[in-house]
Amino acid sequence: MHTDNLKDQEYWNRRWENRETGWDIGTAAPAIMEYMKHYPNRNAPILIPGCGNAHEAASLLKFGFTNITLLDIAPLAVSGLHIKFSGFPEIRTLCEDFFEHREHYDLIIEQTFFCAIPPGRRKEYVLKAGSLLNENGKLIGLLFNRLFEQDGPPYGGSAEEYQSLFSCCFQIQKMETCTKSIPPRAGTELFIELIKK
Repeated sequence: MHTDNLKDQEYWNRRWENRETGWDIGTAAPAIMEYMKHYPNRNAPILIPGCGNAHEAASLLKFGFTNITLLDIAPLAVSGLHIKFSGFPEIRTLCEDFFEHREHYDLIIEQTFFCAIPPGRRKEYVLKAGSLLNENGKLIGLLFNRLFEQDGPPYGGSAEEYQSLFSCCFQIQKMETCTKSIPPRAGTELFIELIKK
């Protein structure tokens, strides 16, 4: 693991130790679950990077999905997930850096991971997400459509920035104001559905 990644790991583990997990909304994001309810292949390999408490994974189990990989860099988060999902072979949990991950998926679910990455690494995120997806694979989820006053994370952005960023590797199927955000985030999120080129 690179030195920078170790710093990232220490930073995020400390956030978990101090219970500084303001990104956690306590439930699966309604917009993502609405989309997944209609996703046709329940056996598709799915990746949730920077998964935290993985509320989405718990909901995906209820929908009958069978091949879910959870990825987080913080050992404390991952040890909690091992307990939470023990006895569920449909879910695999890895303590790993997204940028070093090497497997392939039909779908990546984005929920407050992109906004945790320093903006200087966003291009790298786009390229990495593309490399992890199978042909016609999709990246779906939520991105912040706002800027934050404090220095992040979280880091915000705009639809224009994201369109420019993702268009090199993805066909933008949807990038629109989310109509199913939780109340504190209403009007500040974009729902995305991007197809690997």
